[in-house]
Amino acid sequence: MHNPTAVSLLNRQGPHGDDPLDRIAHALRKDGYIVLPAPVSPATLGGMLRHFRSIDRDQFKRAGIGREEDHQLNRFVRSDRIFWLDDANPAVSSYLNWMETLRQGLNRRLFLGLFDYECHYAYYERGTFYKKHLDAFKGGTNRVVSTVLYLTPNWQPRDGGELAVYPPESPDAATAADPLFKVAPRFGQMVIFLSEEFPHEVLTVNRPRYSVTGWFRVNGSLGDNIDPPA
Repeated sequence: MHNPTAVSLLNRQGPHGDDPLDRIAHALRKDGYIVLPAPVSPATLGGMLRHFRSIDRDQFKRAGIGREEDHQLNRFVRSDRIFWLDDANPAVSSYLNWMETLRQGLNRRLFLGLFDYECHYAYYERGTFYKKHLDAFKGGTNRVVSTVLYLTPNWQPRDGGELAVYPPESPDAATAADPLFKVAPRFGQMVIFLSEEFPHEVLTVNRPRYSVTGWFRVNGSLGDNIDPPA
């Protein structure tokens, strides 16, 4: 099984003075993905976990598949609940600032034209899952780079809920194939990957699982159709 690349905090230089943003960009250019063991500050992580836990579960909405007029609920595909985020909470605001630094850095290095970042908390109860899928289909969406940050404290292998990422050469998201790699939902760990390239799934969860799922998007505005919508 392939062992993904890992880096540390964006504002922390490596042992040889290398820039973490350079390493992230290089990994996306070369492999299309990267796993970060601890990219976000402990203070931000702790604040986001407290915020997550403070939200009434009734405010988490059943997640669907597709966007806008194509949006639909399908509990056979995914059974998580989500809560969309903005910068009202200080910890979330800090995280969004971090992602803005990453957006600008990737644009400078890879010329991706990333326009904005959207994200939500994802809550998986015991027994829930998200079947194999793509976050974007080539030519059909404006999601370009996907991110998942894990907020589940004290994760153990028996808890399940790993992210299984499949090779891009898979014919479609429903085809059985061995994962390219799996990402354990350890507290503070993050995976970043190209949205159009990698089918992936969340394996069945054996205890409550917390994460932040997000996407860097390009500007899909055309004529009078403004994207992102107001």
